[in-house]
Amino acid sequence: MVKDYTAKIILEDGQQYLGYRFGAAAERVCEIVFNTSMAGYQEILSDPSYTDQAVVMTYPLIGNYGMAQDDYERETPTAGGLIVREYNDEPSNFRSAATLGAVMERHGIPGVYGVDTRKLARSIRDFGSRKALITDAATPLAKGLALLQSTRLPTDAVSRVSCSRPATFCAGEEKYHVVAIDCGMKWNIVRSLRQRRCKVTVVPWNASAEEILALRPDGVLISNGPGDPTDVPQTIATTRRLIGKTPIFGICLGHQILSLACGARTYKLKFGHRGGNHPVRNLETGRIEITAQNHSYAVDAGSLCGTMLTATHVNLLDGTIEGVKCERERVLSVQYHPESAPGPQDSAYLFDRFVTMMEEERRHAQENGY
Repeated sequence: MVKDYTAKIILEDGQQYLGYRFGAAAERVCEIVFNTSMAGYQEILSDPSYTDQAVVMTYPLIGNYGMAQDDYERETPTAGGLIVREYNDEPSNFRSAATLGAVMERHGIPGVYGVDTRKLARSIRDFGSRKALITDAATPLAKGLALLQSTRLPTDAVSRVSCSRPATFCAGEEKYHVVAIDCGMKWNIVRSLRQRRCKVTVVPWNASAEEILALRPDGVLISNGPGDPTDVPQTIATTRRLIGKTPIFGICLGHQILSLACGARTYKLKFGHRGGNHPVRNLETGRIEITAQNHSYAVDAGSLCGTMLTATHVNLLDGTIEGVKCERERVLSVQYHPESAPGPQDSAYLFDRFVTMMEEERRHAQENGY
């Protein structure tokens, strides 16, 4: 017996996709995107970079290993929704502490399963990311389209997912102190730094350069996060004032913020990069890294001319810039996520490079007596 549909996805161009609800029974307008990862749905759901986005998982089976307590990227998931082909509500995993659906219901995140995710992902690829409504199956198309047309997607996502006050994470045998600007940071970035003997002080997205320098950091990290980098001019201005005063490492949104602070430009991609299998060429070594990505915006390659930055990495799928650096000012950034492990350790060296920059800066300060 075929069950009656309980959910519907309406795209702003009039396309409709019927399915069944799981998670929260909520109506939500989001930007719809797709992710090609075969695993990692818990990390995706809890990654603040997906705030206000409905994620279409192209891998067909989702939920089968449940939700493990230690695998959250942030404690409170803020994704706009999750759309899957087949949802498994009976996970088989000794680490599982809850089902995916139960966690989504707890945090008010709607889900839809039973959808032709291949067709939906093709639509996003061909026509681009756009607004989508997750609603009841009985919602009339005209009503859904009117709601989509009248709803503006928010531009304050970073301020909503950033920490509200500084917090410090200690490490054993601490050698360096990193101040991390939290634009929606994944906790695995903090773990990666602590493994390298770095104490990490996390500060809000709008912390001033003076407040950060008063903490006497050996280096500053600008984190990943959601949305358009031009929506956070305060963070861009802070980064601009920090350049030359301390080593800086930017990841994902942080890469875009650092590039804007140096005078480059960014633009929105048609459907973004989201998945765990994106090949990136390191222009300095020629090596190919298999990377995890999650972003809608990219740095304009032509706009790097005249700035202090040079390109270090390029995406082999579409030629977009994936990394920049300035050795003189000891800054570097990458568009992808070195704290993830799709390679599985192809990009972990970037944290080591950041540590090396801090060591060189400390040595330079000692030699010059300051």
